[in-house]
Formats: sequence, structure tokens, C-alpha cells
Amino acid sequence: MTQPLTEHSADVIVVGAGPAGATTAYYLAKAGLDVLLLEKTAFPREKVCGDGLTPRATKQLVAMGIDISEEAGWLRNKGLRIIGGGVRLQLDWPELASYPDYGLVRKRDDFDEQLARQAQKAGARLYERCNVGAPIVDERTRRITGVHAKLGEEKTPVTFHAPLVVAADGNSSRLSLAMGLHRREDRPMGVAVRTYFTSPRHDDDYLESWLELWDRRGPGEDRLLPGYGWIFGMGDGTSNVGLGVLNTSDSFKELDWREVLKAWCASMPEEWGYTEENMTGPIRGAALPMAFNRQPHYTRGLLLVGDAGGLVNPFNGEGIAYAMESGQIAADVIVQATARATPAQRELALHRYPKILKDTYGGYYTLGRAFVKLIGNPTIMKLAAQRGLTHPMLMRFTLKMLANLTDPTGGDAMDRIINGLSKVAPKA
Repeated sequence: MTQPLTEHSADVIVVGAGPAGATTAYYLAKAGLDVLLLEKTAFPREKVCGDGLTPRATKQLVAMGIDISEEAGWLRNKGLRIIGGGVRLQLDWPELASYPDYGLVRKRDDFDEQLARQAQKAGARLYERCNVGAPIVDERTRRITGVHAKLGEEKTPVTFHAPLVVAADGNSSRLSLAMGLHRREDRPMGVAVRTYFTSPRHDDDYLESWLELWDRRGPGEDRLLPGYGWIFGMGDGTSNVGLGVLNTSDSFKELDWREVLKAWCASMPEEWGYTEENMTGPIRGAALPMAFNRQPHYTRGLLLVGDAGGLVNPFNGEGIAYAMESGQIAADVIVQATARATPAQRELALHRYPKILKDTYGGYYTLGRAFVKLIGNPTIMKLAAQRGLTHPMLMRFTLKMLANLTDPTGGDAMDRIINGLSKVAPKA
């Protein structure tokens, strides 16, 4: 597969330098492949996110050699605080052999840059302000062989060539669409909106999740809002406050989610400071593509990673861990494929990628799809919050299930139940 390399050709092109793309490029470069990492904006750049990282994402950062010390600007968290049904429950992250017992918080505006720079250090060639357009497709084989792009502020037309291309260009994934890969309508989609407030709660060492959002306008005017909310202390004087809602909710298309967030914040205690005058940035929103909502994850020289392949966890809306994990898996498959002697052998190796994804996440995501249908019903959501939160043992099980934190071999009874359910569920 190796070809004579020039400035605009490589072994692999990775489109998008978010967590999925940067991780893919890092592992490819570390293995000695020549990789181009193409990012449409310039770092640092803003991305809509809760900024809270579970132990699953933390493990990936450690594996990439990122300095996650407090001195390097990371805030550690001990677990999850869940509020709902009149109950407030604080759960520490589980102690597991497979994952650390702490999570992290970091703003996305420099989180992504740290990963991209790590990929650069490993040898990836990063092009910023590189807006990728149409794929270059071989007329005879219908395989992708590169991409057209516009480079720099001058928007200079450039073509990049490689025998393999990785789409890490997010939920909309223009590259995937251009290759005929459309979103599956039978998979859940979420929307997240968030903003930042100056707040005395900025150094909270638990991630906080609200299962019920109340708009408390006055006596007799309380109403339950759809979705779930979060409050994550950023450690820098601000809190990230946001909410997520699923398209299984009847209100999904009807409401202005920015107004819903404002109404929820207005019901908070005044001393927390979640008021308009303390807002440090606009309310911004983003889609959360869940449960393999774009497939196949490999076709005709194109691999999908992260949000481009709909890898967001439907149980909790977490995307970064799965973006990074899928990037590592894709890179490993590509490295193995490039060492094969014939095109047929290389294709055989590359077709392992979607199979590995389904073996790793398919059953768990199927369970997640059933879960989001249930909680889309506000009556069930309210009942679950009121009954479930009064049982700490049940909630510890739920935390492991929602955050996908179990030891794959051994572990306790909870781990074995969750792993067993994921194994027997269809891997669609």
C-alpha cells in the first residue's frame, strides 16, 4: 500500500482533528505510517460539550501520554451526583482493574488541541484551516483515493491523496454523505445545549446530573421539562451548565432548547450564580449521534470514527471516550491491513473494523436504544427517578450500566450481569 509520498500524499488521510481524528492519527503515526490530519478550523477552537470526562475517557488520555495532572490544568472528579425525585445521591466512580477511579474536566477549546498536538509529536502532519470538500473516487473501483480541499485563509485549492481515508468530521460528516453513507433514522439522536456561568460552584469534585428539570415560575406554576441536566465545575471560576434531550421525547421538535435551559437555570438557588449577568458565553447547541447511526463503518477505502459513525453512548450522551476508542481501533486495523501483501488481503483486514465495533459496542448500544425509548416517556422517567434513587445498590448498578464501566473479565456480580446482557443483546 505504501506509495511514493509527497507533501500532499500519504498512507492515510484523516479528515477532522477532534478527539476521534486526533487519536486515529496519533496511533497511525506512532506505528510508522505517514498520515495527514486535516482540520477545517484553527486551534484553539470551540466545541459544544459538557466538558466532563468519565474514567473511560481518562483511560484513553493516559494511553496517549497526555499530562493529566492538575498542574497541567486538569480538574479531577470523584464520581457522579444524581438529583431527582426529591433525592440527592452521590456515587463514586467504581474501583475497577480496567479503568481509573476518577474522571476529568477540561474545556473543549483546548482539549482537542492537546490531542492534535500529541498526534503531531508522534509524526502526523497537521493542516489547520483545511476545509475538505468532495472525495476523490476512482471511477473503476469506486474507492476513495483522496480528497479535494481549500487551504488557508486564501482558500487555495489542494488535492490530497491516500489509499485510505478516515472520516472523523463529526455528526454531519460531509465526507460520509458524499460517499453515500446516510444517517439511519431508526437510531436515537440527542441534542445538547450548554453555556458557562461564573459561579462559586466551579471547583465541585463531582459531576452533577439532574434527572428532572423543573421550571419553577411561582406557586402552582411548576412544570416538568423534558430531558436531563448537568452542572460541571470547571475549576477556573466557571460552571458548565447544560441539558440534553432525546428525539424519543414528544417535545423534541417543539421547544426552543435555549429557552428551556434559561428556564431551568432561573429555578436554581440564587447564590449559585446561574443568571444571565454571570453568563460568560452564549448558549450553544450540538447534535449527539447515537448507537451506530451511520453504517457501514468501513466501505471502499473509507473508515468512520467517532460522531461520524454515530458512536455516542445512548445511555449517557458520552461521545469523547468512544471517539477515542474507535480511533484507536481503526488505527490498529489500518496498521495491520497495510502490512498485508495483496489488495484482497488488505480488504479482508479492513472489513474487520465494523465487526470489531459491533463486537465491542453492538449489544450494549442495543440495550441503550431500548433505554432511550423508555425514558422518552416522562411518566416512566419520573417514576424511575423517584423509585430508583432511593436504592443506593440499584443506583450503583445503574451508574456502571450508564457509564459503561465494568471489568470485562472477572469483576463483581454487577459487572457480570451487565457484560452478560451486552453479550446476549443483538449487535445491530
